[in-house]
Amino acid sequence: MISTNAVWAKARELLETLARDHELPLEGYRALVEAYAPETAAYAAELAVPLRQAVYGKAVFVRGLIELSSYCKNDCLYCGIRRSNASAERYRLTPEQILDCCERGHEMGFRTFVLQGGEDPTLADEAVSDLLHAIKGRYPDCAVTLSLGERSRESYQALFDAGADRYLLRHETADAAHYARLHPRSMSFEHRMQCLRNLKEIGYQVGCGFMVGSPWQTPETLAKDLKFIEELRPAMCGIGPFVPHHATPFAEREAGTVGLTCYLLSLLRLIDPTLNIPATTALGTIDPRGREKGIQAGANVVMPNLSPRDVRKKYELYDNKICTGEEAAECRGCLARRMESIGYRVVVDRGDARQPALSRTKPVCANYGDGTRGGDQEYHQPI
Repeated sequence: MISTNAVWAKARELLETLARDHELPLEGYRALVEAYAPETAAYAAELAVPLRQAVYGKAVFVRGLIELSSYCKNDCLYCGIRRSNASAERYRLTPEQILDCCERGHEMGFRTFVLQGGEDPTLADEAVSDLLHAIKGRYPDCAVTLSLGERSRESYQALFDAGADRYLLRHETADAAHYARLHPRSMSFEHRMQCLRNLKEIGYQVGCGFMVGSPWQTPETLAKDLKFIEELRPAMCGIGPFVPHHATPFAEREAGTVGLTCYLLSLLRLIDPTLNIPATTALGTIDPRGREKGIQAGANVVMPNLSPRDVRKKYELYDNKICTGEEAAECRGCLARRMESIGYRVVVDRGDARQPALSRTKPVCANYGDGTRGGDQEYHQPI
């Protein structure tokens, strides 16, 4: 039997190695997941926060989330807008509604709009391209992130050519067998991974992500997620606790935890100090101060909802989603105050990825738009 002291000593050594080298073998990640405990998480955050501040200072970037459509052709077992949920209230925003959301968001200081929706067949290339042209024409100082699921490489290319800057496609799990237990047979792990590769090759700032505490998740599957992030080197990684939805096959499953999610946020920051990492709405859903805890663990992004208030509850991926009744200005103002309460501040900035990847070859340090600078911690840029 390995003593608790021995486990802690090994975890500390692995965390320090990850903070220095930004990589571990798969078994190292598994050991860190298995060593999760309050003291391990606290030390991971102690190492992660200086790396975050060396790159982003005290800045917190805001992304204005606009949920375009709650129609989806897929039947993911965990999702409240899955095709089989006959009780879901479906809607589609019109282009005029979307542009109104952007106008209000721009007035409030948002410089990134995230256009998210289910895999709705009506969100065809031409319609989305027209929308991108309209947004970029009116707000050339803004970035647009798309999160519209799996599409063909040709579709991704067309939307990139129309002005999309980023694409968020959560991989949900980097373990093929686990993926198959969370999705219907019509969905393919290999296709999801190929989509992410296509997006990177085209030139998007790519975001991926996974659920924490999903059914059948193990230390091994989480280790594969962390290794996948290390190898893919995305611009952004969004993780949040699994939260069950009452109208899915996982309705009675236990939710993920804030503690483990925040620990993994810290590990992501150690893997890549330049990564854009959101403190997700799901964190705030299961803990009133979940988003603050995410920022304190190393995250640097929050995503207030700009969708019209009358449709927000209809985009119900999981139960009890927060901020469904607030006006966008209220939500942004509340988040700004929350960030200030822990010593951070929301900034007006596109919040682009600082670098495409890490290598231990060339130290850099820069100013990050909120009056603060990276500190003495080194992070690295490929030459």
